[in-house]
Amino acid sequence: MVLAASNLPTATDTTSSDIANSGSNCRCLFGDSCWPSASEFSKLAKQVSQPLLNPLPPASPCYPLSRPSGDCDAAQRLWTDPAWRANQSGAMQSANFETFVFRNGTTSACFIDTTLGIPCGQGSVPVAGVDAHSDADIQAAIKFAAAHNLRVVVKGNGHDLSGRSTARGSFVIWTHHMKNIAFHAQFTPTGAPKSEAVAQAITLGAGIQWQEAYNAVNIRNRVLVGGLSPGGTVGAAGGWVLGGGHSVLSPTFGLGVDNVLEFTMISSNGTRLTANAHRNTDLFFALRGGGGGTYGVVTSVTYQTHTNLPLISAVFSATPSGSQTSRVLQTLLTDFMKALPGLSDAGWGGTAFLGADATGNVALSGSFVLFNGTMVSANQSTSPFFSAVNRLASTAGNLTFTTSLTPFDSFQTWYTAMSAQGANVAGSNGALGSWLLPRDVIEKQPEHVAETLLPLTGLVMGLYAGGAVARVDPNAMGLNPAWRTTLLHTIFATGWVEGTPVDVIDSLVDQVRQNMTNLRALAPDSGAYFNEASLVEPDPLKAFFGDHRTTLKAIKRIYDPIDMFVVPEGIGSDDFDDALVCKV
Repeated sequence: MVLAASNLPTATDTTSSDIANSGSNCRCLFGDSCWPSASEFSKLAKQVSQPLLNPLPPASPCYPLSRPSGDCDAAQRLWTDPAWRANQSGAMQSANFETFVFRNGTTSACFIDTTLGIPCGQGSVPVAGVDAHSDADIQAAIKFAAAHNLRVVVKGNGHDLSGRSTARGSFVIWTHHMKNIAFHAQFTPTGAPKSEAVAQAITLGAGIQWQEAYNAVNIRNRVLVGGLSPGGTVGAAGGWVLGGGHSVLSPTFGLGVDNVLEFTMISSNGTRLTANAHRNTDLFFALRGGGGGTYGVVTSVTYQTHTNLPLISAVFSATPSGSQTSRVLQTLLTDFMKALPGLSDAGWGGTAFLGADATGNVALSGSFVLFNGTMVSANQSTSPFFSAVNRLASTAGNLTFTTSLTPFDSFQTWYTAMSAQGANVAGSNGALGSWLLPRDVIEKQPEHVAETLLPLTGLVMGLYAGGAVARVDPNAMGLNPAWRTTLLHTIFATGWVEGTPVDVIDSLVDQVRQNMTNLRALAPDSGAYFNEASLVEPDPLKAFFGDHRTTLKAIKRIYDPIDMFVVPEGIGSDDFDDALVCKV
C-alpha cells in the first residue's frame, strides 16, 4: 500500500527511542528529531518515478480502528502465500522479522491473529522508502538517505531468513519492481576483449524472481543455476546470489556466484558501477559471495546460461515405526551419509529431509536430480543406498520404503512438476541453524555425523556442493572458501506461533545455540552459508566468510565509506551496536 508522506505512522506507534541512537555516530531513525520533515519527503517524491512508500505490516487491514482500511479476509487467506508477501513492501517471508522486541521484553507487532488482543504496531517494518523502478530512483533514494543519515535497508522480495532486509524505524529501497530482462546471443563483459564474449547470457534486473527467470530462458531452451522455493519467488539478482546462491544444479554447473559474468551496482555516493573480471575487479570479488545489502544496491546481474538437457528425478521416503524407530533412523541416516560421496560423484543434486511426515512418524525422505543422466546411470548410482535401505527393511521390520526414478525432458518440466507439489510455507515464525559439512568428515565419520544430526528438529540436508563447486579456486571470489570442500549443507529450525512470550522464544533460540555447538564440532574449521544461517553464531564473520573477511571489509571501505549498507552479521556489522544503529 502506498500512502502520502503526511500519512506516515505516528511517532507514538513506531518511535525508535528504545534503540539508543544519540550522537553523530548514530543513524537517524523514525521518531528522532532528525527524521526528515514532510516537506523534505515531498522534495524526494518529485525526484523519483513512483509515489513514496510508507510500508505497512501485512496484517494491518485487520485493524480498521488504528490502520487504513483494507481486505482482512484476503490477508487471512493469503497469509502463507509467498507471492502475496513478495508483492508488499512491508511484508517479509518470515513473519517474525516484521516484529520488534523492546529491551523490557515487550513486542511491537501486527499479528494476523486479532484474538490475541495486541494492538497493531509497526514492529520492524520500515516506515518510509522508495519503490525503485530504475537506477535513477535508487540514486535519488541513496542521496536522500545519505543527506539525512538514515538507517537504510534494501529489499527485493523478502526471502530473507536473517531479517537483513528490514529494520525498525528505517528507510527502505525496494527493488521488487526492477523487472528488466535482456537475453544476449553474445555477451562481452564491459572492458573485456571481444574474444571473451560468452554465448547465450542473460541479464536480470534486481526484482526478477526465479520463476520469471526460468520462464525467460526456457523459451530459448536454456537453463539457469537458480534457487527453488514455493512459487519461485526467491530473487534471482539479489541476496540469493550475493550470498553465494546454491541450486540442485550446482554439482553440475557450480553455485550462482560461479555463473555470474557481471554486476551493476549503485554505491553509497550514488555512482553506478559495473563489476566484472575486467572492471572494478575488487568489487566483483566482494559481490560474489560477500553478502547482500553490504556494498551497495545491486541493480542487475548477468549470468551465463546452459543447454536445457533432460534429467532424472529420484524421490524416496523411508519411514520406520515401532519400538526400534530411533535405532532404525540412526542406521538410515548413517547409510545415507555413506552413500553421499558416490551420489555426488555421479552428479546428483538435491535435498533430503528428516522430520515428521503426514502421519506424524519421523521419516527420512529426499528429492534429487541427475542432470543429463540416463536411467541406467541413475539406477547404478542410487543402487548402493536404495539397496542398503531395502536390506534394513527386510531385517528391521516396520520400515516403509518407497522410491521412484522418473525421466524428465528438461529442467523446466521437472521444476514445474515439483512446484505444483509444493506447499505455501511463508508467514511463519522461527529461527534456524546451519553448517557446511566437508566431504572428508562425512567419509571418515558417517556414524558420528548421523548421530549428531539425528536429534536436530526439521533437518534439511542439501547436496548442493561437490562436483563443479569443488573445482573452483576458493580464493577466486568473496564466497566462504568452506564451500569448495563441502559435501552437505545442513539446516535445522525451530518455530513458534504468534504471540508466544519472549522468554519462551528465547529458550527455543537457546536450544538452537546448543545444537549449533554440537553441529559445529563436527567440522570446526568449516563455515556456514550466509543466506541460511544462525543469528546466534559466536563468530559470525569467520563462520560466513572465513579468511576472506578482512579483504571484504577493505573492499567495503572503498565502495561504502559512510557505512550506509550494514546488515546483521554482515561485513562491517562488527563496527556497530547490536541494533546496527550506532558505531561503537
